[in-house]
Amino acid sequence: MAFPTMIQSKVRILLRLLWCKQTAGSKAFRSRLVLGIETSCDETGAAVMDESGAILGESLHSQKEVHLRTGGIIPTVAQALHRGNIERVVQEALDRSAVAPAQLAAVAATVKPGLALSLAVGLSFSQRFVRHHNKPFIPVHHMEAHALTVRMLQPLHFPFLVLLVSGGHALLAVARGVDDFLLLGRTLDEAPGDTLDKVARRLSLRKLPRCAALSGGQAIELLAQDGDRKRFRFRTPMGQTPDCCFSFAGLRNQVTLLIQKQEAEEGVEEGTVLSCVSDIAAATQHTVASHLAKRTHRAVLFCRTNRLLPSQNPTLVLSGGVASNQYIRKALAVVAEATGLQLLCPPSRFCTDNGAMVAWNGVERLREGIGILAPEVEVSYEPRAPLGVDITAEVRAAAIRLPSIRIKIPD
Repeated sequence: MAFPTMIQSKVRILLRLLWCKQTAGSKAFRSRLVLGIETSCDETGAAVMDESGAILGESLHSQKEVHLRTGGIIPTVAQALHRGNIERVVQEALDRSAVAPAQLAAVAATVKPGLALSLAVGLSFSQRFVRHHNKPFIPVHHMEAHALTVRMLQPLHFPFLVLLVSGGHALLAVARGVDDFLLLGRTLDEAPGDTLDKVARRLSLRKLPRCAALSGGQAIELLAQDGDRKRFRFRTPMGQTPDCCFSFAGLRNQVTLLIQKQEAEEGVEEGTVLSCVSDIAAATQHTVASHLAKRTHRAVLFCRTNRLLPSQNPTLVLSGGVASNQYIRKALAVVAEATGLQLLCPPSRFCTDNGAMVAWNGVERLREGIGILAPEVEVSYEPRAPLGVDITAEVRAAAIRLPSIRIKIPD
């Protein structure tokens, strides 16, 4: 019968609330130390943080070298590497912080979005940990963690505009609170980091000694420094679409066609490094940066029209792995200066996936009392998970035309 089931459900909820209240009164909870665990893709990270945002201890195991050898991330390989390293990484973070599990206020872990097999490892470990040590569990949205990282480093009040760009994501959103976001735009196909990695593989950049140990995006950025971005011109994607969404697959196709043409002209086979490789890298990077800048420019105008940002000291935050690219940062700085926003970017080590950003999201949620679960509560990972409330249709309907801004990047 439905009636007894309803009573049982309410009893379970009351028991959870009672447990959280009892735990909140304990010395361990008042200490406000959070352990953050990250395994959404190819980094196994953990960090212990206090409520001020101070990192007391952290550890990170990168799988980059393995995936470079295989030509991309293989989910089963990533899963095996997470399994083989997560216990050590978490213990290192605890040891370096000199914090015992009993002193933790809560454990936060990334549960969405990301690679299913990678998320599963982190979630399984975290739930065993909190149940063994009887600690609250805080599920974390990976993109929310990236968006809020800058608040760990300096004072920043809500609301603010955020551009998140990585190997798996590209989105524009207004951050209005710890778990309150308005989604203005997202990628319709692939992410900019994925595009840069694929272009780098097609250009065989790993054959160049100075690029052998770099990710594809890092190799493109390095070579672009010596290249002439004006030698080859690519169309900026979605030039006739007046919204804030992104598309990078078409750009990658343009680059592939150019590479094939240059291979024919130079009389070399695929896999040979072209003589013009630095120029192609520079042109590709510039087009990616220009696309990101133009969509962000429209997002700023939409926010201003709809009063979504404060009139005094509005802020644009650039975060995610691709935000480490200095050329892209400079392109966004042009937009920020032209529109009167201050641009904030976390240091490169906090742009890529790490345990500290997850711990900080846990601290933020702990302060607000949002999403704190008793250890026995079952949680599922979500490989696909949208960020906030999607208002991309409203942005498109506004059909905001962009005034011309010359994206001239200083050397």
